[in-house]
Amino acid sequence: MASTETTTSSAPGKPGDDPTGPSTAPTSGTTTGATDGSTDGSAGDSPAEAATGTTAEPAGAAAGRSAGASTDAPAAGGPRPAAGDLAGLEAGLDALDSTVVARQPWLRTLLSKAFPPLIAIVIVLGLWQLAYHFQLKPHYLLPSPLDVFRSLQQKWLEGTLLGFVWTSVSRGALGFLASVAIGTVLGLVVARVRLVRAAIGPILSGLQSLPSVAWVPAAIIWFGLSDATIYAVVLLGAVPSIANGLVSGVDQISPLYLRAGRTIGATGLAGVRHVLLPAALPGYLAGLKQGWAFSWRSLMAAELIVNAPDLGTGLGQLLEQGRELQDMSWVLAAILLILIVGIGIELLIFAPIERRVLRSRGLLVKS
Repeated sequence: MASTETTTSSAPGKPGDDPTGPSTAPTSGTTTGATDGSTDGSAGDSPAEAATGTTAEPAGAAAGRSAGASTDAPAAGGPRPAAGDLAGLEAGLDALDSTVVARQPWLRTLLSKAFPPLIAIVIVLGLWQLAYHFQLKPHYLLPSPLDVFRSLQQKWLEGTLLGFVWTSVSRGALGFLASVAIGTVLGLVVARVRLVRAAIGPILSGLQSLPSVAWVPAAIIWFGLSDATIYAVVLLGAVPSIANGLVSGVDQISPLYLRAGRTIGATGLAGVRHVLLPAALPGYLAGLKQGWAFSWRSLMAAELIVNAPDLGTGLGQLLEQGRELQDMSWVLAAILLILIVGIGIELLIFAPIERRVLRSRGLLVKS
């Protein structure tokens, strides 16, 4: 008891304590330290230490007293950390790993997205003009960028340019929508039925690697020179890509989501609509992008070969007409239009959808 009183009376002498009154914060910690001190004193403190009122503490006892003081101070009435402070601390720790991309003004976004491609286009045009100037190929085989622009201007003034573009875009859009409907159902069946996956999965992968132009002769024999031939080639080129993309997205779903969906009663079509497709959306969207690329390529391959007056003139037929006339300006202009339409669909439709999906899931971050 004497050791306890001695250690307690020395507490006001610590730095930061008020010498005019008792301190309540370190009460528990002081008692802990005193108890340790009394135990050690009974084990072998010298009379000189007892007379002067000091108690020799081992390092473990001092560390225990400090830990007790720090952990018991809030329980004795000290300030407690607010919930808002803890939330801010967690947010700060998360910000050390990754920073979510915030929405930027549309003008800054336009400049950041459009400026690098414009520089690349200027470089390509400059190299093209240099090749034309030094005649790496004769001028009738390699026209200048200005000659190609004049060819486009001529088609525009004739009023036929937009008709060529619309014919191909409408065919591609219709074929792509049909491919999405068929590929989605097929992908779900392959992803969820094990026997069907074992039977059809390798065939889908093989069809995806098969060039679309290989289907054109068979489609002509089956359907003749008609729109059905073109759409058949588009479907055979796009459906495997969409189905494989959905299968890949379903395979990446956590089993916990599927069990949670069954627990709340989301089974059958309801489970597909509310659990399976939303969870597989990133992979499914990648499959849709690839499916559009394959459908556009398949359409151009079909239009190059399937050429009849009743079918109208698309960009593929325009390209074939330029080849028959040996007009390289016409050919390069058609290639340029095909490239512009493909890139435009990607940037105007699929890129915003992909950014929105990734941002809604917290995946659009900068390391």
